[in-house]
Amino acid sequence: MTAPDRPTGLRELTIRGVILGGVITLVFTAANVYLGLKVGLTFATAIPAAVISMAVLRSFANHSIVENNIVQTIASAAGTLSAIIFVIPGLVMVGYWTGFPYWITVAVCLVGGILGVMYSIPLRRALVTGSDLPYPEGVAAAEVLKVGNTDEGGRRNRIGLRAITIGGITSAIFALLGNLKLISTDVSTAFRVGSGGTMIGAGLQLSLIGIGHLVGLSVGIAMFVGVIISYGIILPIKSAGQFAANSDVADVVSTVFKDDVRFVGAGAIAVAAVWTLLKLIAPIVKGIIDAMASARARREGVTVDITERDIPFPIVGGTIVVMLLPIGLLLWDFVHGTALSGSAGGIIAATVLFIFVIGMVIAAVCGYMAGLIGSSNSPISGVGILAVIIAALLIKFVYGAADPQQSTVLVAFTLFATAIVFGVATISNDNLQDLKTGQLVGATPWKQQVALIIGVCFGSLVIPPILGVMNTAFGFDGAPGAGADALPAPQASLISELARGVFGNDLNWSMLGIGAAIGAVVIVIDELSGRVNKKVALPPLAVGMGMYLPMSVTLMITVGAILGHIYNKWCERVGGDVGQKKRIGVLVATGLIVGEALWNVVYAAIVASTGDDGVLAIVGDGWANGSQIVGVIAFVIVVLGMYKVTEILAKRSEETDPAPDLGTK
Repeated sequence: MTAPDRPTGLRELTIRGVILGGVITLVFTAANVYLGLKVGLTFATAIPAAVISMAVLRSFANHSIVENNIVQTIASAAGTLSAIIFVIPGLVMVGYWTGFPYWITVAVCLVGGILGVMYSIPLRRALVTGSDLPYPEGVAAAEVLKVGNTDEGGRRNRIGLRAITIGGITSAIFALLGNLKLISTDVSTAFRVGSGGTMIGAGLQLSLIGIGHLVGLSVGIAMFVGVIISYGIILPIKSAGQFAANSDVADVVSTVFKDDVRFVGAGAIAVAAVWTLLKLIAPIVKGIIDAMASARARREGVTVDITERDIPFPIVGGTIVVMLLPIGLLLWDFVHGTALSGSAGGIIAATVLFIFVIGMVIAAVCGYMAGLIGSSNSPISGVGILAVIIAALLIKFVYGAADPQQSTVLVAFTLFATAIVFGVATISNDNLQDLKTGQLVGATPWKQQVALIIGVCFGSLVIPPILGVMNTAFGFDGAPGAGADALPAPQASLISELARGVFGNDLNWSMLGIGAAIGAVVIVIDELSGRVNKKVALPPLAVGMGMYLPMSVTLMITVGAILGHIYNKWCERVGGDVGQKKRIGVLVATGLIVGEALWNVVYAAIVASTGDDGVLAIVGDGWANGSQIVGVIAFVIVVLGMYKVTEILAKRSEETDPAPDLGTK
């Protein structure tokens, strides 16, 4: 697909665009950090950022589609970098850090993110302009930008912004009612099954409905299959015989799930990631060869259009090499003054080489996966699991025998190095998606690549303080001194356990093996069903996530996926501009996620400043049962009401004349 012709003289990389991108970054990055720590998932920010940008910049002279593209690129890169919280809280969980040193955390995010940008630039021609990969989010964002560049699109963008706002305010108010203890935002019950036990739980959180809407029906159903496997089969079996006379069923079930069952999900996720890598090896190699051929042609004097000009390769290569120096200094500073002082030269050198080599591989793999199935559905968690296991085995091999004190530092060192690698993975998983959007709207690649670096810088500055607030207010599950309301940070918890298991020689290989076997079976089912009917899918990664995450998260994501499917069917049945109606659904779902997440960031700051996690409660524990009943009723009413509002907004977005305000009827 070739880039469209574009008028000359369009403003693109502007100061106002950078400032607006930075403001949007603050909002969406904060939301993604909280969401990742709470439920282990993040959401793509490109489309809502594009809608907000167009709604704002229309008030300024000489705005353009490519300027709006720069804004969404900055916000998308920064929002995506927040996925580094899938690893870095592990340093607190293992007790090595008590908080997040600001500049060290900034540096980890920055070097990993910039490496991710640099590694993905040479892949643009091979995987974006020279391939037929679908890039679902990238194409969708381009369509939003194109529509928004028209007079009619301006009105639609205002309605889209209204959709985000209504969803955000609604979810924030619902979360506030939970903090006031007027309603419960979580209902669960544990019970015996034969000699074992299991539980049923559901998080009454509007953000989960929004996530389900965005991930789609096949992912939602696959996650529910994972829930059935974990809670319906494995948990009752593993908990059998572990109940004493006065055992609390909920405590036993929770312990067994944390110590055993979730590792089954980890095994399935790892196998799904490996399978994806194997399927992508040939296309990735071909893509890299094509990229090298294209670069050679340009050196021979072939004229390159403005829409094909990347940051020059010597600058890219030089930046990659230069970035290895601060990485080495960060690793040295990390072990300086610890039990590894004076004997860590070998592992530092090996780790820098590991980051350099694995970064190239991960950039290509994550970029291709994002192009194939989208950034939101890409198995980034599986990449993290593989990276930490490989890093731990490498560091253990290079360092050799270690005493308990040295092993503790080696675990933390492994997590620190993996965080840098994960920064490369997260950005590579997003960059090519943004560059696809740029290709479709006629953007200048090198300017967009600069915008990606700016987005990484913004995200790196924002992520550490938000992490610090969350740690001070709630703490992380499994960390020393963590309370009952600690954030689970599921990926960071799992990755920490894997690193500790490798160095402690007590990794739960049996459960990982069972998960790997289940993952292999799911892969076979998915492949066979896809050959029979391409519309039938059982994504192996989603099944693994459903097995690994708590039911309180996955069950409502499945409900959201089903409701989103019903809504999309309504769009098709009503007709008209079906794509526009579906976009309104996406924007409302995004609002549900962002509003709740941002309120919880504010709430975390309140808790951190007062030291009281019940500071807003206005009722006592005696209302606990009533709050659950009222919470369920209120949740159902609000969810159904929000979908009705979405239908109204979707219809109004197609009207020729400006629609009346939603509150006037």
